[in-house]
This record gives sequence, C-alpha cells and structure tokens, in this order.
Amino acid sequence: MPNAPADPTFAPFHLAFPVDDLPAARAFYGGLLGCPEGRSSAEWIDFDFFGHQIVAHLSPPKPGADHHNPVDGHDVPVPHFGAVLDWDDFHALAERLRAGGVRFVIEPYIRFAGQVGEQATMFFRDPAGNALEFKSFRDRSQLFAK
Repeated sequence: MPNAPADPTFAPFHLAFPVDDLPAARAFYGGLLGCPEGRSSAEWIDFDFFGHQIVAHLSPPKPGADHHNPVDGHDVPVPHFGAVLDWDDFHALAERLRAGGVRFVIEPYIRFAGQVGEQATMFFRDPAGNALEFKSFRDRSQLFAK
C-alpha cells in the first residue's frame, strides 16, 4: 500500500517523532502498517509512510497528560498524525489493525455523515503512545471542503 506518488509535483512531508523502542517501532510501522523501511541507525529508522518520510527517533518517554479536542462527538487526541487513504485501502487497514490486536482510541466510523467533508476515520496509538489518525473520503475533493 505505501509508496510515493508518480506525480513529480507531489511534495512529500517529513515528520520526525519520538519512540522508546526501535524494534517495536519497526514491527509496528514496517510490519503491521506495511511501511517500507529506508535508512536507519541505532538511534532512528526512516519509513515510507504512504509516500511521505517519517522518522522514528529513539527518545526516552516523557510523562505528560494527554490532550484531547472534541470533534464530532469524540475526544480526538492531540497531537496526532496519519494519512488520507483510498476508501478500500482504509477499510483493509482497519481490518488488518483489528486482526493485529490494535486497540482503537476511536473505532473506525463515518465522521460528519451526510455533511460536507464526510469521511471515514480511525485513531489508534503506536507502541510508544503516539496517536495516529487515518481517514478516507469517498470523494477526495472534499478533503479541504468547508
């Protein structure tokens, strides 16, 4: 599923984030999510995150309170990151996560049903506690619709 788009105007983002266990990050991002691994060292691992570059950096855990914002009746964890997938890929990933025993922060559901910006969304955490959101639009032109 993950790979860089062929469009030469596509500008992939780069995100570096903390993890407290590189082998667990490798198993989660590379194994469960299926993100190809790029360069790595004893301190970090690059992944192709659906055409974007994310880097898991070994960092000691930081205690702190979770922050949430209300969105469509759910408490959305902040910060979080993720990807917008095609409709079928979103649902295939949700099933793979369920089969892999991932506990959802917010179970897959349709947000803003019947409204502008209707989307499938789900939230879960990686082994280091980082929150991820994956979403999908039946009509991707709704991604930035108001």
